[in-house]
Amino acid sequence: VQLVESGGGLVQPGGSLRLSCAASGFTVSNADMKWFRQAPGKEREWVATISSTTGSTNYAASLKGRFTISRDNAKNTVYLQMNSLKPEDTAVYYCRAVIGLFGYWGQGTQVTVSS
Repeated sequence: VQLVESGGGLVQPGGSLRLSCAASGFTVSNADMKWFRQAPGKEREWVATISSTTGSTNYAASLKGRFTISRDNAKNTVYLQMNSLKPEDTAVYYCRAVIGLFGYWGQGTQVTVSS
């Protein structure tokens, strides 16, 4: 199982980014796929989930409306579209796959929101 995040970078406040999580070794539609983030000096926090069976989505309350999680089964990739970014969204963003009793992390991608 391998998860590779990409799409991070430096963006101005109010801007947008789309993060990608390319999966291998399993099928994303057969896993609960999640995004987490960890800001400097803070604990890692859950951002969003897309469920394996129904494809339903859930978001951290503070982020709902600005962030959207989705998946492309053909590309075996999960995305996180982030809009109206704020400086407090600065963090390393991690992809996580939960398959049965097992969980797997990607290496993370840095997102910096700054003018």
